[in-house]
Amino acid sequence: MAKYVLFDTETTGNEDSDKIIQIGAMVIDGRGDTKVYDELCGTKTPIKIEAMEVHNIVPELIEGRPPFTESSFYRDLLSLNSPDNYLIAHNINFDLGMLINEGFKNRMQLIDTLRCSKHLYPNSPYHRLQYFRYALELYKKEKEEAKKYNITIKAHDAIGDVLVMKLLLSKLVEKIRLNYPNINPMKKLVELTQQPVMLQIFGFGKYKGENIELIARKDMGYIRWMYKNMELDEDMQFTLEHIMERYS
Repeated sequence: MAKYVLFDTETTGNEDSDKIIQIGAMVIDGRGDTKVYDELCGTKTPIKIEAMEVHNIVPELIEGRPPFTESSFYRDLLSLNSPDNYLIAHNINFDLGMLINEGFKNRMQLIDTLRCSKHLYPNSPYHRLQYFRYALELYKKEKEEAKKYNITIKAHDAIGDVLVMKLLLSKLVEKIRLNYPNINPMKKLVELTQQPVMLQIFGFGKYKGENIELIARKDMGYIRWMYKNMELDEDMQFTLEHIMERYS
C-alpha cells in the first residue's frame, strides 16, 4: 500500500550550506491513517535574520535540540524511501534540496503542489500556499482538520503549512478527476510535476496581473529584458523562451 509523505521545512536560510531547523510532516496511507510530525531541530549553522523574519524561529528555540538527521521524521523517511511511495511538498525543489543537503538520496515519486496548481489553476494570479488558503476557502475546513490531528495553524510554520497543503492536495485531486476521469490522480500529479508550465499571467514586475502573450505582442523588448536580466524560476523561463520563439 502506497504512503504519501507531505512535508515542509523551515531552515536557517536558502543556501546550500543552510540546515533544516523545523520539520512538519504528515504520512498518510491508503486507508487514511495518518502520522503527524512537528519537530524543531538543532544545528551549529547560524539562523539568518531574514529567515527568522519569515518563520520566527530564534536560536534559543532550537538550543540543545538534536539535529534533523536524528529526528523521528528523518528516521521514518529513510524507511519509506521507495518508488512505491510519494514525497509531496509545495515548491518541492527547495524542500527536497534541503533534504539532500542533509544527506538524503530520494527514491520516492515526487509531487509538487506548486507546479501542479499552476497547471490546474492557470488563471490564478498567484500560486502561493497561503493565497490558495483563502482563494479556495481552505481556511473553512482547516480548523476541523487541525483539531483532528492536534495541530496549531500558523502561517510560515512547517506543520501548519503541511495541513493547508493537505487540503490543497485534495482540491488538486478533485481537478484531476474532473479533467482526466480515467487516470489515477496521484500518477497524473507526478506527471504534471515533471512538466514545465506555460504561464498565462505575470505574477510580478511591470505588467503584474496581465496576460503574458498579450504583453509579448506589444512589448517584446520587455520580455527579452526579463529573460536576460531577472532571476526567473523554471516555469517562467520556459514560458518566455516559448514566447520569444513564437514571435521571433
